[in-house]
Amino acid sequence: MPKVMIVDDHELVRLGLKGLLANHDNLTFVAEAGTLKDAVAKAAQVRPDVILMDVRLPDGSGVDACKAIHEQFPDVKIIMLTSFPDDEIVIDSIMAGASGFVLKEIKGNSLVDAIQRVAKGESLLDPNITGKVLNFIKDSSKNNDNLDKLSPQELKVLELVSEGKTNKEIGCILYLSEKTVRNHLSRIMKKLDLSNRAQAAAYYVEHRKLFTTPNMS
Repeated sequence: MPKVMIVDDHELVRLGLKGLLANHDNLTFVAEAGTLKDAVAKAAQVRPDVILMDVRLPDGSGVDACKAIHEQFPDVKIIMLTSFPDDEIVIDSIMAGASGFVLKEIKGNSLVDAIQRVAKGESLLDPNITGKVLNFIKDSSKNNDNLDKLSPQELKVLELVSEGKTNKEIGCILYLSEKTVRNHLSRIMKKLDLSNRAQAAAYYVEHRKLFTTPNMS
């Protein structure tokens, strides 16, 4: 049962989100914070599985909080909450370790689904957003040197991740178990020096012309 922490400087927003979580037995609310400083401290205390993080906080940004928490606790998944998808914030957040974005206008059931997906290690990075803004990730000699270290199977997994496929969907397409897909992703991120699924998807979009994915059928 994922433990969820809420970070937003508006008390009414926090109350609304807590009420939403209270209506779902498969999620557990564990803490709330209204500032960057408090968010980092509370995350250290309760070690949530997922954090709903407002992009704008009174003493800094949600991006800064995301980076600070991710550096200390890389297993904590962070979903950024925003009123509008600003390209620069999307890029900065993903590089800081966020697992994805949701707009504050999202419907309750969709937000619950997003939390559950992220808790399982999936990404909320829409393929359209990936293609639009994550060309920010440029070629680096280190990553280029590692491209040939990916196996054909790993290349295909990476391609499917960039299309927004879940581990289960990838497993069905490639006739692999979800555990095997997770293992492939772990090796991919290690080889390419990436820290999360969203970065892996963005990396493929930026470098796909360099990838040659053979027919796996």
